[in-house]
Amino acid sequence: MIGPLRDPWPDAEEDLIQLQRTIAGLRASAVTSSLWQATGPAAVGGCFVAFADLTPEGERAWAAAVVWRAQGENPRSADRALRRQSGLPRQAQDVDAQTVVSGVVSPSYSPGLLALRQGRLLDEAVRSLPTPPDVLLVDATGLDHPRRAGLAVHLGAALGLPTVGVTHRSLLAHGELPESVRGARSAVFLDDEVVGYWVTTRTHARPVLAHAGWRTTAETAADLVLVASTEGARTPVPIQEARRVAREARAAGRRTPTS
Repeated sequence: MIGPLRDPWPDAEEDLIQLQRTIAGLRASAVTSSLWQATGPAAVGGCFVAFADLTPEGERAWAAAVVWRAQGENPRSADRALRRQSGLPRQAQDVDAQTVVSGVVSPSYSPGLLALRQGRLLDEAVRSLPTPPDVLLVDATGLDHPRRAGLAVHLGAALGLPTVGVTHRSLLAHGELPESVRGARSAVFLDDEVVGYWVTTRTHARPVLAHAGWRTTAETAADLVLVASTEGARTPVPIQEARRVAREARAAGRRTPTS
């Protein structure tokens, strides 16, 4: 799982900005030469960071990564998936693998520079999985970014994994919302380029924004987000699970890898 970047997580803002410009060019070439598309049921990863209290060094954080495989269109019950599980964090029955790492991150955040806060820890969490997913869902933007290299793109470049971003709002892009019916979608634009799609994953719920990422297009992102979601919840299952695992590990207050 070695990506093309030698030093993917610089600590200085100016170094990150320069790297993001480089990543944007690499991403355009990667989409042309090695576009990812699902050829069957994919092992879909998800990752998420949960934050805790401030320390003199920074903010404590737990990053979780999971691998999940779609089980069809039947609504998923999280309670059923976690039934009879004990210990923290619990592993859902429909999750193939999960892991958690902890660390201290910068407490500050500037739009477009999320990688300074979360990138290194998410990278570590995904690399800790016993086997990598086919594609990774990231709680971050992709091309909807001032340099077309949001964390979803950046993390994919660092890991060498296809990625898709999933957020609840846009950073810079704009587009009309779709109908409130599962499966509806509408394009989101930045400088007249389609960079993602609003996707209604749950009927009568607000849509999520599926972002083109590393080796993926906006159309592929929308398709994957729908496949990885159910009527049971608005957020795609892999990110749901990574979020829950990170928060349960935070509650336990320790680094807890499981698989």
